[in-house]
Amino acid sequence: MKKKSITIAILDMYNGEPNQGMRCIIDIVNRFASFVNFKIFDVRGKAELPEIDQFDIYISTGGPGNPLEGDGNWDVKFYAFIDEIVKWNNENPIKKHVLFICHSFQMACKHFELAEITKRNDTSYGVMRIHKTADGLADPLYEGLSDPFYAIDSRDYQVVQPKLSVFAKKGAKIISLEKIRDNVQYERAIMGVRFTDHLVGTQFHPEADPISFLSHLRNKETKDKIRKMKGKRKFRNMLEDLLDDDKIYKTNETLIPNFLRSAITDLIQSKKIMSN
Repeated sequence: MKKKSITIAILDMYNGEPNQGMRCIIDIVNRFASFVNFKIFDVRGKAELPEIDQFDIYISTGGPGNPLEGDGNWDVKFYAFIDEIVKWNNENPIKKHVLFICHSFQMACKHFELAEITKRNDTSYGVMRIHKTADGLADPLYEGLSDPFYAIDSRDYQVVQPKLSVFAKKGAKIISLEKIRDNVQYERAIMGVRFTDHLVGTQFHPEADPISFLSHLRNKETKDKIRKMKGKRKFRNMLEDLLDDDKIYKTNETLIPNFLRSAITDLIQSKKIMSN
């Protein structure tokens, strides 16, 4: 294959808000710079969506706000984009690969009618322990991560009440769940779904790195808000988790790179077969 013949579209769902998440995603994608080119599309700000025949791999970011609401323009285009990807993969030998993160993940779960999207009683924010399901233990997305593993979580909404008959019909699989909370009776939220062989999503932020998160905490208003939300002891524990090489660092270095390596390998093999 020619150098950089694989193209990645990054779908920016941050609605124009400055964020560290996009910087982290670009940093990870640039680790594969010898293989790929990428372009960013402002989905919520400018209703920009890529032409799917122009790109091989898609990463759709997290973002603020209610995943059940849109403006009747960008959200309609986003759902149409998902349908086009599924149609393409059903009809073509060279597949498109998609990773949905947080806000995008919630919207994908809604679109595929796999579960309910509800508002949490309180915000989930900070270092979260993620548990693999039986399917998750075998999923290549999580290869190299312990069970449980750790990730940055930031959400006011959650994916719950899975419709297992729909999962079975569509061949989708729940690959991770949030931590067990013995002190409350709330249902555990879904933290990862394998929608198809080539479409996967996470509720948490696999792109997050400790440096970016710690930089975010330098803001006194943010720090005070989190301390009030979590309490001083949990806040200190969160800082310790951020500095642990086997937690956030590990997820940052493992999950999205797993997705990209798997996608790139599949694309190289498929294109090679088609050229023979």
